[in-house]
Amino acid sequence: MEIDGKRVLITGATGGLGRAMAARLAGLGAMIVAAGRNHDRLEALIASLPGHGHRIAVADLGEPDGPDRLASQLDRVDCLVANAALPATGRLTELTETQVSRMLRINLESPIHLSQAFLPGMIERGEGKIVMIGSLAGKAGNPRSSIYNATKFGLRGFAFGLRADLVGTGVGVTVVAPGFVRDAGMFAESGARLPRGLGTTTSEQVAEAVVEAIRRDRAEIAVAPPLQRTIAHIGLVSPTLSHRVQSGRTGQRTADGLASRQTDKR
Repeated sequence: MEIDGKRVLITGATGGLGRAMAARLAGLGAMIVAAGRNHDRLEALIASLPGHGHRIAVADLGEPDGPDRLASQLDRVDCLVANAALPATGRLTELTETQVSRMLRINLESPIHLSQAFLPGMIERGEGKIVMIGSLAGKAGNPRSSIYNATKFGLRGFAFGLRADLVGTGVGVTVVAPGFVRDAGMFAESGARLPRGLGTTTSEQVAEAVVEAIRRDRAEIAVAPPLQRTIAHIGLVSPTLSHRVQSGRTGQRTADGLASRQTDKR
């Protein structure tokens, strides 16, 4: 699908990744709908974008009626970029029922409900794109990430099943799966350190992957250095081996450091 002149909804738009996506797509002629909870931050983002036709949509996707409130503000969306997410880290025994529900609602349920809301119009027009911002954590389990893993595994499965349903409609579905992003997003905000040699990616690379996802009919685009992609692939083909690698002393220490810095995001 061509980007110029298309209306693109980006959830979680005021985060670092969302801002990078909005700037890149607006530069290619997209009309951005920036969605998030904070009106002033959304307005500031829209004011910074090149082009015209941009607007904001205020909604809290962590609330039960959040997706409906967001969808009700828009009469047309050509492309949905489901980017909003919580880190959802920590041991399950440390999380409250309310925290778990909010994590599941934002990371998994909201992308599903928003797809439900906007798909009929895309199918009727014979053109559209749904881009799910997943994660390499949707391929391999990690310590302190059982809920995050659950949401990203689930999002990946939903996207692939939906993609199969939409064959022949002109509407595509792509999962963009970043690894650790060094300059924006959950990992960057945590200030945690990775084991030497693992590598990171950038918000600009993730934004470029979103551009590719919209333009091309690919099922999944991984955005990470080779070692991270290899470790994630091992998680798919050999969960037992992946568990041994991820749950060693270094993996446990890294996971503890990351989770301890993200408690305010629950």
